Amino acid sequence: MWKQWLIGFVLVVLAVGGAVAYRSLSEKSQEKNTGERPASVVNTVLPVTDTVRDQVRAVGSLNAVNAVELTTEVSGRVVGINLKSGRQVKQGDLLLRLDDRQARADLGVIEAQLADARRQYDRARSLRDKNSISQSLVDELRTAVEVSEAQRTASRVRLENHRIEAPFSGVAGLSDISIGAYITAGTTITTLDSTSRMELNFSIPERFLGQISPGQKVEGGSPAYPEQVFSGELVELGTRINELSRSLPVRALIDNAEGKLRPGQFMSVSLTLRERQALVVPEQAVMVRGDEQYVFVAEDGVARRVSVVLGSRMPGRVEIARGLTAEDQVVVTGQDRLSSGERIRVINDENAIPDNRFTRSLES
Repeated sequence: MWKQWLIGFVLVVLAVGGAVAYRSLSEKSQEKNTGERPASVVNTVLPVTDTVRDQVRAVGSLNAVNAVELTTEVSGRVVGINLKSGRQVKQGDLLLRLDDRQARADLGVIEAQLADARRQYDRARSLRDKNSISQSLVDELRTAVEVSEAQRTASRVRLENHRIEAPFSGVAGLSDISIGAYITAGTTITTLDSTSRMELNFSIPERFLGQISPGQKVEGGSPAYPEQVFSGELVELGTRINELSRSLPVRALIDNAEGKLRPGQFMSVSLTLRERQALVVPEQAVMVRGDEQYVFVAEDGVARRVSVVLGSRMPGRVEIARGLTAEDQVVVTGQDRLSSGERIRVINDENAIPDNRFTRSLES
């Protein structure tokens, strides 16, 4: 009898154990079926139509519109100086004066000789009217007057050469000349540069030859002033393509009213070829895999991968030439972890997209 009870007890235990195991397996299977990945949180934006500037970038160097080394044409001792490095001077300002006493005395002698020659010539003409002297003598005295007049002109020039005046308005450079110093003809006393507008010389690759013309906008940047943009315009085009670099030399005028730019300075250049309207999205939205560029578009809570053709690249933005419309909600954050068909939850974060200017860059 007890064996029958034992057998019954074992059967009950097995039945209970089987039921527990089945329930456990069912719960695990249910957890597996219901444990779906939660929706990814993303930000989206609509593509916008905005002004895009097609630009070509290059590097160039600055030159003054007018630049000269001021030198002396005569020798002499410095008796007056009005030079200060970096000072703005006007055309005609006296910058340096040499001792001109000898030149003034020489001019006085010439003027006295000229006055005497004129008196003799005038007397000879009156006598010639009375046939008292020959015509040849009158002609000789007239020649003497003309020679004295030429000598007076030369003497005046020598006197003026003792004064160094600014030939145009500009900024004076460094000078090592001191009062009392004796300098010889040809000595450089300083430099003078007209810097209110600067010439910027650079080269454009020949493939852009059909897109450039005088009057186009130019923007320059200098490492000395990294936060400032200097504006100007293209004014001259070269006539020959450089056979080695396959580029065309061009010249622009850059505004320099504040006087920050200096001749010889290096400058990066952006030449605006044209402005147009284009569909743009934040550059961070574009994904690249091999030769393919694509974005994710939000549709009814699901991410859809869309291949796009890119146009101009700009700081923080990129033009979409084909693949999107202005109504597409483009994913701009979280797209690096997405796959097509995945559920998404769109939120609005104003700081998700940086604000940048729409400017195309065509590297030269």
